Amino acid sequence: MFNSSYLSVFEPEIDEEDIKSLVECLKKKDISGNSQIIKKFEQNFSEYIGTKYSIAVSSGTAALFLAVKLCNLAKSDEILVSNTTNIATALAIYHNLGTIVPIDANIDTWNLDLNILEQSITKKTKLILPVHFLGKPIDMDRLMWIAKKNNLTVIEDAAEAHGATWKEKKIGSFGLMSCFSFYANKTITTGEGGMICTNNKKLRDKLFLLRNLAFQKPRFYHRIAAYNFRMSGMQAALGISQLKKIEKFIEVKKKIAKKYQNILKGVPGLKVASEDVYEKNVYWMIGILLNNNYKKNKKYIINKFRSRAIETRDFFYPINKQPFLIKEKRVKKMHCPVSLNLWKNGFYVPSSLNLTNKQIEKVCKILK
Repeated sequence: MFNSSYLSVFEPEIDEEDIKSLVECLKKKDISGNSQIIKKFEQNFSEYIGTKYSIAVSSGTAALFLAVKLCNLAKSDEILVSNTTNIATALAIYHNLGTIVPIDANIDTWNLDLNILEQSITKKTKLILPVHFLGKPIDMDRLMWIAKKNNLTVIEDAAEAHGATWKEKKIGSFGLMSCFSFYANKTITTGEGGMICTNNKKLRDKLFLLRNLAFQKPRFYHRIAAYNFRMSGMQAALGISQLKKIEKFIEVKKKIAKKYQNILKGVPGLKVASEDVYEKNVYWMIGILLNNNYKKNKKYIINKFRSRAIETRDFFYPINKQPFLIKEKRVKKMHCPVSLNLWKNGFYVPSSLNLTNKQIEKVCKILK
């Protein structure tokens, strides 16, 4: 339950239409297994992203795990991955026995640095796992060119980038597969839940098997070791309702970002998340980065926000610094100073769809 006197970093937007969709699902009792509601959500999401197939799963983490699983990694296979990302991205590689190669961020975009990416390719490189950080697209023309030139597979981590585009093409429609999250703080939510998108029918069929204990005919005769990563019908019902409003949500997000940008423009030592040529940034969260020209350090600012009942969140802790990975042999030692800087000096501020101008101004007043 959300405290009305506390300005949280994000609250999901759930309306009567969403509630009605859930109630109708419950009345139909189409809540699990081979649900027609899940199939409808998958079809609708495919049409929105622009891929032939979508496979609904229990979480964004499960989506990443299964997508990487299908690449059949060996311990010597190297996977180039954004170093600034949620731990789930790295776990998809870790649990599939590949070698993690963390790629440092670009100081301007906060996404992985494509120059470093290209320089890091070896004979052992098999896969690129880029993250569209905070909803800002990577230059997918160049990334896909690099991948094609080196015969590498691309799986997009689009967990934060629902509806984002690069040159008017939806993020999530570039790689062999793409993975989305529908966690409560995402642009659209199913509470928990995720989706894998692809144009490859063979991969789709394998994913259907892997998410559902590999049930085939006869039903309880299992030919492969699979998982139970199913989405429920209730989650899908909420997803169908939320997806209808996604463009409206994104429009509001962009207006909120513009408000922050306008008020904070010209503040020394402070950079606000932005949108560049060719891209549509969906501003999953409004990111702020401080540098040496800013009067106070991040710790001081966070404490100031906390004293005013305003929630903030740090940017992600770098993959190459994670305690359980530091001594792991399957993590390549990489120098990633920009990612470390993003962790030390980056955070995001309240970004809910129901933010008022007065609340945004309150946040900005503290920063100014």
